[in-house]
Amino acid sequence: MIRTARITGLLYLALAVGGGLGFLLIRPQLSDGAATMANLVADPALARWGITFELFTVLAQALAAVWFFRLFRASAPVAAGEIAAFGLANAFAILISAALLGAALTVAQSPYGDAASTVQTLYLVSDQLWAVGGLFFGLWLIPMGWCVLRSGLMPRALGWVLIPGGVGYVLSAFLAYALPDAPLVADLLAYPATVGEFWMIGYLLILGVRRLPALAPVPVGAASA
Repeated sequence: MIRTARITGLLYLALAVGGGLGFLLIRPQLSDGAATMANLVADPALARWGITFELFTVLAQALAAVWFFRLFRASAPVAAGEIAAFGLANAFAILISAALLGAALTVAQSPYGDAASTVQTLYLVSDQLWAVGGLFFGLWLIPMGWCVLRSGLMPRALGWVLIPGGVGYVLSAFLAYALPDAPLVADLLAYPATVGEFWMIGYLLILGVRRLPALAPVPVGAASA
C-alpha cells in the first residue's frame, strides 16, 4: 500500500510538472495572437518542447488515474473507478490539444493558404480544450476526496478540501464562459483545488498512507462457528 501510494504521488507530481511547464511556461511564449506563427517559425525547438510536455502531461494523467484506482479500489471501488474515468477523459482532451499544437507547428513550417490564421486558430482551439477539460479535472477531485473520507488512509481534512475544491473547479469551467468579464471569480473558485492537489501530492510522497490498526486474528474455531 505504501509503495502504491508513493508511485501515485510521483505520477501526480509528474502531472503537475508537465502541465506547469507546457501550459503555463512554454505556451505563453509562443501563443501571441497574429504573431503565433512567427514565434513558431523563429523558435521551433521551443514549440516542440511544448508539444513534448503536453504529451508528458497526457501520459502522467492517464497513469495517475490508473494508480489512484489501484490505491482506493479496495475501500471505495465505485469512487475509485470515477477517479480513473474522469482522469482519462481529461487526458484525452489534452491529447487532442497536443495534436493541434503539432498541426500548428507543421503548418508554420510548411505554410499553405492563410497559414498565420490557421496556426492562430489551432492554438485557440487548443486553449479551449484545456478550458473545457478543466471540467473533468474538477470532477476527478470530487471522488478523490470521497475516497479519502471513505478509506481512512489520509486525514479527513484533506477529503473535505478536495471535494469542495473539485466543485469549485467545475464551477470555474462554467463561469469562464458564463461570466467572461469576471475572470477573478473563476480563478478564486479553483484555488481550493490547487491546495488540495498539492496536499495530496505531498502526503502521498512523504507519508504514503496512514498505518491503520491491524485487525485481531479470528480463531479457527470461532470462524467455523
